[in-house]
Amino acid sequence: MPESKQVGLYFLIGDHDGLERSSLYIGQSGEVGARLAQHHKEKDFWSRVLIAHSLTNSLTQTHALFLEWLSIRESARAGRYQVENGNAGSKPHTPAPLEADCLELFDTARILVASLGQPIFESLAGPGGHAVDEDGFALEGTGYRATGEYTEEGFVVRKGSTARVEVAPSARGSIERRRKSLLDEGALALVEGVYVFQRDVLFGSPSGASDMVAGSATNGWVVWKSKDGRTLDELKRS
Repeated sequence: MPESKQVGLYFLIGDHDGLERSSLYIGQSGEVGARLAQHHKEKDFWSRVLIAHSLTNSLTQTHALFLEWLSIRESARAGRYQVENGNAGSKPHTPAPLEADCLELFDTARILVASLGQPIFESLAGPGGHAVDEDGFALEGTGYRATGEYTEEGFVVRKGSTARVEVAPSARGSIERRRKSLLDEGALALVEGVYVFQRDVLFGSPSGASDMVAGSATNGWVVWKSKDGRTLDELKRS
């Protein structure tokens, strides 16, 4: 396409392949088509790409460098994807008027990539942190204390929550497999005898989340409770 000769920002996306999150690489180029051909030879994790470019061919290399830096930072902050870039580096020098243009472009790109089924910059949970706020639920027992949030996508266990190390014999298979995946990815870390969630983690169901935290088979609709003691079932399902 003619647009492949232009300056552009691109997102390489790979499927899960057994990982907890899809892989993501963010880049920019003065000639996107040539760069993608290079990545096709050198990077084998990606199966699709989204490209942002200017309809009027007015995107400059300075725009692209700032948008690349901002996109890497914000996607890592959101925590939905395994960002392959690593550190976003330092903010590139950008004149104030041009930076304002970039921020407007980024807001547009944020909406467009989400509408295409890739919520790269959307946080999994609200800003509640470890506290049990109005939208939050808690689960606590011997060796674990976790907070989470029920969303349209599933149940999110918030960063900073803890999970019991011991796993009940009857639940070892599925829980230990997913724990290994979370540990390998760095989403869980063993700290002073408990597992600590290093980021917000999305589970497909409330029970999947509570099983992971408690280390045993649970009914997530009953064990997750709000600040005033009501169950998730009472507030969201019944």
